Amino acid sequence: MAEKKKLNLAIYWAGACGGCDVSILDTDEKILDIAAAADIKFWPIAMDYKVSDVEALKDNELDVTLFNGAVRNSEQLHLAQLLRKKSKILISYGSCAYLGGIPGLANFSNKEAILERVYKTSESVETNGGAVYPSPKSKVPEGEVEIPELHDYVKALHQVVDVDYFLPGCPPTTDLINLAVNAIITGKLPPKGAVIAADKNLCDSCKRKKTEEKSVKRFYRPHEIIPDNERCLLEQGILCMGPATRGGCGARCIEANMPCRGCFGPAPGVEDMGAKMLAAAASVIDARTPEEAASITATLPDVAGTFYRFNLPVSLLRRAK
Repeated sequence: MAEKKKLNLAIYWAGACGGCDVSILDTDEKILDIAAAADIKFWPIAMDYKVSDVEALKDNELDVTLFNGAVRNSEQLHLAQLLRKKSKILISYGSCAYLGGIPGLANFSNKEAILERVYKTSESVETNGGAVYPSPKSKVPEGEVEIPELHDYVKALHQVVDVDYFLPGCPPTTDLINLAVNAIITGKLPPKGAVIAADKNLCDSCKRKKTEEKSVKRFYRPHEIIPDNERCLLEQGILCMGPATRGGCGARCIEANMPCRGCFGPAPGVEDMGAKMLAAAASVIDARTPEEAASITATLPDVAGTFYRFNLPVSLLRRAK
């Protein structure tokens, strides 16, 4: 019997923290299955590969690319387009690639304001007579140095190239990674465009007791209250994104007595997570007058940054005007 041909695999890290790359290693012994099934042709965080190595590949020579991170500069856009061209299957891996993620919160500002804050007005900066901003091209005695150009708008991967599948999470859980790896190895992939996670919201798999009563007189940050381990966190005034978020993570944060942050993205049928969470928060507020309702909603912590923590670039808001 002829030996089964190995898959050609690429893994790339764009605008992200690196946790998605670590999550691949967190598959423990399953990493051996990946190694047995695939030859890694590009993984710059772990091996000495260059962009020229990808450019030298034939179109569609890569069977699968796991692309993690948002697209926020010229190099990341180039690699997204290049890896799409070289890959049969492109998987948006993790919250940042899928939704824009934490880097996407930059869309509440713009490039000029961000550069000014980082290089001029930040408390840790000494300007020594004036701020020096990074330039895409700079001349030095040895020649011209070129760095990626920061874009004005942070985008999710599917907003710049065609994506075949989405694997959510910050980072994706080991169970879902193993599920995706097995599907790739066996060729039993879901229909194109599928999100590899649950088809219901997180509340459907949460074991906490829900009363659907209007009981909240104020909202709390997690450190401001010791919650009841058995009651719904949202009904205790702790802003939990479960009603708006896709399930499939095993409710790990909630099991640890922490609210869901929304990293798995919108639940099926939810067009905008922020709007959904506004409705969910309103449903638990115990107010007798409009003034009391306004007083309670004023305690919601960082509404924009919380409701759109992972999904601003793909939301109806998209960005600040």
